[in-house]
Amino acid sequence: MKLPEPNAPSLFDRTAILRHRARARDEALFLHRAAIDEVQDRLSMVNKTFTAPAIVTPFPHVWSDVLPGAITATDDEVLALQSGAHDLVIHAMALHWANDPVGQLIQCHRALQPDGLLLVLCLGGETLHQLRAALGQAEIEVTGGLSPRVAPMAELRDLGGLLQRAGLALPVADAVPLTAEYRDIWHLMRDLREMGETNTLSARLKYPTRRAVFDTAQQFYAEHFPTASGRLAATFEMICLTGWSPDDSQPKPLRPGSAQMRLADALRTEEGKLPD
Repeated sequence: MKLPEPNAPSLFDRTAILRHRARARDEALFLHRAAIDEVQDRLSMVNKTFTAPAIVTPFPHVWSDVLPGAITATDDEVLALQSGAHDLVIHAMALHWANDPVGQLIQCHRALQPDGLLLVLCLGGETLHQLRAALGQAEIEVTGGLSPRVAPMAELRDLGGLLQRAGLALPVADAVPLTAEYRDIWHLMRDLREMGETNTLSARLKYPTRRAVFDTAQQFYAEHFPTASGRLAATFEMICLTGWSPDDSQPKPLRPGSAQMRLADALRTEEGKLPD
């Protein structure tokens, strides 16, 4: 696997990521608990017993009891996973902060045994779109400019493509939208800080933001994204990716032209031509 060049610019500031996570509070990690529920639900539908699982997570204490006998590893640029040692790897709520997401998936793939399962949960592109719009509009109105405040997160289709780039078979990607409600924009930002999910972009502003920006953002947010109860709606798009380490036992697509029956015959319908 080729990691980024040592002097290449990084999208995210890893030191800031670790600093923000260190001040996270357990009671604010509701996204991780929602992800745990999602993992347990999806694994219950897999007709296979996993005996050597591993979990990549920024908060090992939250995930340590999810799977009996699972080892945990932090989401460092080089993952502490042994090659070919696991029949299940879960990459839990960290890929959206990775400077090299493909590299993370390739390392997870290498840690899998043949026919092993990789299950990834991360935040997707619709996450906090309301906050992004409100802060962007407010900053333009107050300062006449725009700065990076909410991390850009990958869209579902792009994330699904990463599985194939990492060499995984039978890739599947889907989204689970979650909506939380907040009293005001300061309540939301305090919750993000306690989740360890605040801005760690390398290009972020390094000086305090004017109060007027947040006041204007609060007004815009309340006008455009209210809930029925008059609070603020905040979307968290949880992306779920699954892929398998290739194995001869897995189903393979048929060779083009090998079908024994026309689709129209199988559907018991007439085949016609499209109009010009």
